[in-house]
Amino acid sequence: MVLATKWVVGPDEKGYFWPNEEAKKHAWVNDPKIYEEAAKDPVAFWEKLASEGITWFKKWDKAYEWNPPYYKWFVGAKLNVCYNCVDRHVEAGKGDKPAIIWIPEPTDEPKRVLTYNDLYREVQKFANVLKNLGVKKGDRVAIYLPMIPEVQIAMLACARIGAVHSVVFSAFSADSLRTRIEDSEAKILITADGYYRRGKIINLKQNADKAVENTTIEKVIVVKRAGIKVDMKEGRDLWWHELMENVSSSCEAESMDSEDMLFLLYTSGTTGKPKGVVHTTGGYIVMAYWSSRWVFDLHEDDIFWCTADIGWITGHTYNCYGPLANGATLLFYEGAPDWPEKDRWWQIIEENKVTVFYTAPTAIRMFAQWGEQWPAKHDLSSLRILGTVGEPIDRDAWMWYFKHIGGSRCPIVDTWWQTETGGTLITSLPGIGPFIPTVAGRPFPGVTADILDSEGKPVGGDTGGYLVIKSPFPPSLLRGLYKDEEKYIETYWKEYGKEIYFTNDGARWIEGKYIRITGRVDDVMNVAGHRLSSAEVENAIDSDERVSECAVVPKPHAIKGEVPVAFVVLKNVEPSEQLKQELIELVKQHIGPTAKPEEIIFVKELPKTRSGKIMRRMLKALLKNEPLGDTTTLQNPESIEHLKEAVGYKG
Repeated sequence: MVLATKWVVGPDEKGYFWPNEEAKKHAWVNDPKIYEEAAKDPVAFWEKLASEGITWFKKWDKAYEWNPPYYKWFVGAKLNVCYNCVDRHVEAGKGDKPAIIWIPEPTDEPKRVLTYNDLYREVQKFANVLKNLGVKKGDRVAIYLPMIPEVQIAMLACARIGAVHSVVFSAFSADSLRTRIEDSEAKILITADGYYRRGKIINLKQNADKAVENTTIEKVIVVKRAGIKVDMKEGRDLWWHELMENVSSSCEAESMDSEDMLFLLYTSGTTGKPKGVVHTTGGYIVMAYWSSRWVFDLHEDDIFWCTADIGWITGHTYNCYGPLANGATLLFYEGAPDWPEKDRWWQIIEENKVTVFYTAPTAIRMFAQWGEQWPAKHDLSSLRILGTVGEPIDRDAWMWYFKHIGGSRCPIVDTWWQTETGGTLITSLPGIGPFIPTVAGRPFPGVTADILDSEGKPVGGDTGGYLVIKSPFPPSLLRGLYKDEEKYIETYWKEYGKEIYFTNDGARWIEGKYIRITGRVDDVMNVAGHRLSSAEVENAIDSDERVSECAVVPKPHAIKGEVPVAFVVLKNVEPSEQLKQELIELVKQHIGPTAKPEEIIFVKELPKTRSGKIMRRMLKALLKNEPLGDTTTLQNPESIEHLKEAVGYKG
C-alpha cells in the first residue's frame, strides 16, 4: 500500500480533475477506448467480462435474450454466488486473508476479523442450519439484522443453498417488516436480540416479535449481539449460537441457473406498498464483481469501506457480494458516525488504514457542518479513492470531501445507480476520469444510457431530460417486481414503451459525454408549466457559503400549481430576512426567476433516514398539513417537532 500519494491533477480550466500517471498505471482500466469497444458489441463485451471474472459450473448457451420488456443473461449457465464469493478464494490459497473487519460501536469492545477460511466455515455451517430447518431452494428467508458479520454469513448461506433472501433494514418498524414478510411469504426470520446505536441498546427482537405474529414465519433465529434479556417463544425462537454448535461445516454449493432468483429487496415508494425488486444470480454477480473492481479500483492490499447499511442495495452489492467476489477486504461498522465523538469515522479510517471510502453526500454535508477540525485530528493518508452514492452531490460538499477527507489527493467517483440496477451504471473510472464536481460521469462500459425529452426524442446540448437505459440492458438490471407484473410494466416500461427502461431520474449531458443527474422525477416541481428539478434549486442555494444544507420541495399554489419551498440549515450564522432575500436572488441568478423559492424556512436540521437520505416526503406532508406516516426510520425523530413549529403544522 502506497501512503500519502497524490492520485489526481487539476483542476484544469474547466474545473475538472484527472488521474495522474501514477493513478493510471495503478488502475485496472486506464484507456478511454474501452467505452467505444464496449459500445460496438455490448453483449460480446459482457460475455468477455463474465468469462474472466466469474467461476461457472456450466457456461451459457446464449448470452442475451430480449423479449420486451423481459430479458435474460447467460441463458442456461450454472453457477453459485456463494462459491464465487468464498470457496474459490480459499481454493486459490487466500483463506488466511481478512474478508471482513468488523468494528463494533462500543469503543471498549474489540474488533472482529473474519478471514476467508472463517467465512468458508461459518457460511457452510449456517447453510446446514437452514437446511435442517427445512429451507429449500427457492424458499424465502427474511433477514432483519443490524450491521454485524452474521448478516453476510446469513446472506451467503442462503445463496449457497439457493434460498432467496429478503434483507430488511434493521431500523424499519415492525409494520414495515411484517409487510415484507407477508409479501415474500418468508418461512424463516433471522434477527438479533439488539444492537448498539449512539451508546444505547436497541431491542430488535421485540420488533421482530410484533412483526411475525400470524405470518408465514415458522422459525425465528436470534443472534445474541447485545446480551439483553428477550422473550423467546418456545418451539419458534432459536438461538443462532446454539444452532451452530453441533452442525457440520461441510455443505456443497447448489448449482443455480443464471436466471434463478438470488434475492428480493423491497423499495419504498411515497405511496402504496413496497415493491419487491427481483435480482437473479448470474447477471447480478457479474455486475457486482466488475463494478467493484473497476469503480473502486480494488487491489489485493486495499481495505474497502462502504458506509451503507446492509438493508439497502448499496449494502448488498458493496458491503457483501462485490468486494467478496473480488477476494477483497471490506470494513463493516456497526454504529453511528458521531459516537462517541464526531470523529469516529476518521478514527476508524486511521486505525484500519482504509484505502477506499464510499459514503453519501448527506453524510458529507453533515460532517462539513460539524467542521474540518474533526477529520484534521486524524491521519487519513491511507485513502486512495473516495466515492459518493445515493443522491446528486453539490459542489460545496464535493470540494469539502476532496480537500478535508482526501487531502486534495484522491479522486472522487460519484456513482449513479438504483436498487433496480443492482450495481453502478454511471460514474468516472479512477484510471480514466475526469472527476467533475456535481457530475456523475459516463455510463459504465457496456451500459447504453440516453437522455430523452417528454416525447422520447434524445436531447442535445445542456438541455435537461429524462435518463433512460437501452437494450442490451445491464446484466444486473431487475428481472421484475415480485408477484406484480402489472406494477413492473407501469413503473419502468410505460413512459417510453417496453423497449426503453425509464429510470425516473432527470439528467443532462455535459459536453455530450458526461451525465449530471438532476434528481428524481418525483422530485420535479411543475411551477406555472415549467418543470424544475428540486436538486438544481438545492445546488443553487447550497452554493452560498453560509448554507450547510437544504432541501427543496413543492407546495401547492392556487395560481402556479406548485411553488418551491426551501428548508435551509445554516452554518454559524443567524437567520435573517436579508439572508432569505439573498438566497432567493441567488436562485434567480443560477436558474431563473421561475425557480425562486416562494418561502425559505430556516431550520436546525432536516429529517433523515439512518442511511442519510433527507425525508422530503415528510417535508411535503408538513407543508400540506397531511399525516407524516411512519417516522420510525428517522435517525433524528426529534427534528419533527421543530419542523412542525417552523411551518405551523396542525396535522
